[in-house]
Amino acid sequence: MTTHALPPIAGEEAGILALMQQAGPVVLPRTTLNLAQIRSGFACALHMHQPTIPAGANGELMSHLQYMVEHPGEGDNHNAEPFAHCYKRLAEILPQLISAGCNPRIMLDYSGNLLWGFEQMGRHDILEALKRLACDPSLQPHVEWLGTFWSHAVAPSTPIPDLRLQILAWQHHFVSIFGPEALQRVRGFSPPEMALPNHPDTLYALVKALRECGYQWLLVQEHSVENLDGSSLSQAQKYGPNQLVARNSSGETATITVLIKTQGSDTKLVGQMQPCYEALGLGRQELGGVSIPSLVSQIADGENGGVMMNEFPSAFLQAHQKIAAQATDSGGDSATVAINGSEYLELLEAAGVQPADYPAIQAVQQHKLWEAVSRQTNGLPPTPAATEAAITALQASDPYFSMAGASWTNDLSWVEGYGNVLEPMNRLSARFHQVFDPLVAQDPAVTRTTHYQDALLHLLLLETSCFRYWGQGAWTGYASEIHRRGEAAIGRMSVPSRCGSTSGPIKVATGTET
Repeated sequence: MTTHALPPIAGEEAGILALMQQAGPVVLPRTTLNLAQIRSGFACALHMHQPTIPAGANGELMSHLQYMVEHPGEGDNHNAEPFAHCYKRLAEILPQLISAGCNPRIMLDYSGNLLWGFEQMGRHDILEALKRLACDPSLQPHVEWLGTFWSHAVAPSTPIPDLRLQILAWQHHFVSIFGPEALQRVRGFSPPEMALPNHPDTLYALVKALRECGYQWLLVQEHSVENLDGSSLSQAQKYGPNQLVARNSSGETATITVLIKTQGSDTKLVGQMQPCYEALGLGRQELGGVSIPSLVSQIADGENGGVMMNEFPSAFLQAHQKIAAQATDSGGDSATVAINGSEYLELLEAAGVQPADYPAIQAVQQHKLWEAVSRQTNGLPPTPAATEAAITALQASDPYFSMAGASWTNDLSWVEGYGNVLEPMNRLSARFHQVFDPLVAQDPAVTRTTHYQDALLHLLLLETSCFRYWGQGAWTGYASEIHRRGEAAIGRMSVPSRCGSTSGPIKVATGTET
């Protein structure tokens, strides 16, 4: 039997999918911006995450934030309470700016691990602040929440069937805290570590899952994508929307709009509000025969490092005060504004710019791959066999060719040296789907059972990026323990019974916000 309370990560798949497929703009009715008056804009996102680790007094699953609290003498753990303040401080900063006549914007990306950690720790102060940021009508024009994977998985090395599970688990958790109307407004997706797959089948599965789950756009790192001819993105493309084309090894395609996160030291860029000052130097550009504002998009950890902990609040205030003063001096012509991703895209669509007008791009190194595949098939459509043969040949002949994807850094591999995490992860995933997929196909309500959710929890946790960031040692040891418990959780499902259900269904189709 499970010895810990389970987070709300499954059980209402059909309701959530139906909710997220309801069409229509979610920001346009509330925006106070006029596209015709905007020369340029900046969109800043803050990424927040703490992993879940089996490090309680008796090996219980706990938030790393709680571990920091209990072990203040280790490393930077003395920053636990400053981190906690960072997680809630926007609920104080934004009203301050609004009351001063500013028009601030921020995008927020909180992992499911972190949200669960707040609940485990009883940090109602943080949760109430986040509820205000997600649900308060006076703040809705200013705050956009971004979806992500529940357990901060690295997409290129996550088993393909689990991509959708990670996406849906986060949506389950978000709606359980903030309600269906708040979830329905979550239309952009922030991949952990800015990791974008470039293997055709993984990327296709990711984009397909995102679209099925209601997402309309994706934030990607500049160097993780290329034009269809293999060239780097132009300067104009970096400051506007693009259309990511994902084609799998059978020739099927899926597309999603992307905004480009430019390269640089993320925390310093956002911590010192560089995107605002970069945007001040940009003008409008033409797209689909329409003049549109250029957009600088950037994301950074919202709590890590002295810059984010100490410099960001004052820099955020000063940047918005500066552009507010600029708007006053120009007599109402806003010129440069803070703007969120969905807001920008919905304003473009209202002005007549459609996704079909966006430049088509693909994951990095795919041009080289598709040329090799075409040689394999003599110009015929791709096949899985031809694609794998081309990948094998390119890996043998080109030392720079890789299908490991790209993330925020080229200096770190999420694969090399981590076979003792990846191999168990893949085995656990295969066993999970072998046991549960037939049961779920027969009765979708199986996802509400304790046995299913306990096994799913450990599968998602094992895919957390942190277990492949700090090298061998304590963190890979945590992964081994989570794998052991995951195998045991699946083993308990020895017969296709309904087992015990969790506390009840999450209401997603109707209701008001909390």
